[in-house]
Amino acid sequence: MKIENQQWTLQTAGLSDRGLRRSHNEDSLSVIPPLGLFVVADGMGGHNAGEVASRQAIESMVTFIHSARDGNSASWPVPSDPKLSPQENKLVAAIKIANRDVCRLSMEYPEYQGMGTTLVALLTDPEDSTATMAHVGDSRCYRVRDGKMEKLTFDHSWVEEQLQRGIITPQEARSHRWKNVITRALGNKLEVEVDVQSVPIEDQDLFLLCSDGLSGMVENEEMEQLAREEPDLEDLARKMIAAANNAGGQDNISLILIRFLRNT
Repeated sequence: MKIENQQWTLQTAGLSDRGLRRSHNEDSLSVIPPLGLFVVADGMGGHNAGEVASRQAIESMVTFIHSARDGNSASWPVPSDPKLSPQENKLVAAIKIANRDVCRLSMEYPEYQGMGTTLVALLTDPEDSTATMAHVGDSRCYRVRDGKMEKLTFDHSWVEEQLQRGIITPQEARSHRWKNVITRALGNKLEVEVDVQSVPIEDQDLFLLCSDGLSGMVENEEMEQLAREEPDLEDLARKMIAAANNAGGQDNISLILIRFLRNT
C-alpha cells in the first residue's frame, strides 16, 4: 500500500500468520495510513479469548485516534501528561482506553476472564517529520536506517529485565525457560503503564512492528539482512513470516512494515 502527502510517501505492508504450532491466530493488526496509525497486538488467554482481547484493543485505539484528530485533548477521558508531546499523549490515551475496554469485556463475560494482549503502535506525524511509538509487553518496534536495524522498544518481560541488570547474558536470554513471561500487558488491571517515545523520520527509514512470534524466532541479524536484500515490502513481509516458520513457527507471527520516502 502507498499513500502520499506533501512531504512524504509511505509504503506499507502488514501480514499475520498462525504459525506451525498454534491451532488458531490470536494476533490482530491494523494498517491505517490516512490516520497515520499502525498497530500489532498479540493476544493471550486461550479459547479464542486472546483474539478477542487483541481485536478489541485495536478497535478501541482506532476509534479514539479517529475521534481525536482535532487535537482537543480537553475532551479525552484520559488526562494529558504535560511532559509528553500532543502525539505522545494521543497515543498513550488510545492505549489506556483500549486497556480499559479489554478489562471491561473480561469482567463482563466469564469466558473472557484472564484474557489480555501485548501491543505495539506507531503514530506518524509527517508534517512534523516524527514517528511516535508506544508499547505494552514484548511486542516490538525496530527501525532500519542505512541498512542497520535497531530495536527501539524495551520488552516488558522478566528475561529482558534480568538482561538489562546484567544477571543473565544475551545467549542465556534466547533460550531461557521464562523468556515468554511478560511483566506488563493490556487487560490485567484498569490502569496500565505505557512506554512512549518519538523519533525523527529520515528519508528511506523503515519501521518494523512485530509480535514475539517473529522476534522470538528470528535473530535481529537475519531480519536486518532480509530488509537489506528485499526492497518490496509485501515480499519482505512474506519472507520474514517464512523465516519464523522455518525456525519452528512456535507462535502466531504478525508484522507491519512502514517505509518513509521523502518527496522531492
